[in-house]
Amino acid sequence: MSVRVVLLSHSAAVARGVADLAGQMAPSATVVPVGGTADGRLGTDADALEGAVGQALAAGEEVALLVDLGSAVLTARTVLADLDDDAPVALVDAPFLEGAVAAVVTASTGAGLAEVVAQAELARGLRKT
Repeated sequence: MSVRVVLLSHSAAVARGVADLAGQMAPSATVVPVGGTADGRLGTDADALEGAVGQALAAGEEVALLVDLGSAVLTARTVLADLDDDAPVALVDAPFLEGAVAAVVTASTGAGLAEVVAQAELARGLRKT
């Protein structure tokens, strides 16, 4: 089962940009940006996130979900609460950009959801100095 990485941001441009960067690191992986509100403002769109997760699950994929800011966590939790308890979806506790790159690169190797999540979460500890 492959892992699709879904990126939920308050900004459509940020979601697309991070997806583009991560996707260039691992072109074989599936990365789905979900950003902004339905009317183009800053914010998150639960319906768009539900659609992205639903498409992945319908395709038989697992989902690693990364979010950018605090209220996106609330949107994600609301959507995930409506899924079956055994749905292969994980909300990843990782920095948005670095975690997305790690998740996408790991997913491109054929790793399962647990390994994708673990590698993304390791990005939290990466030092830049």
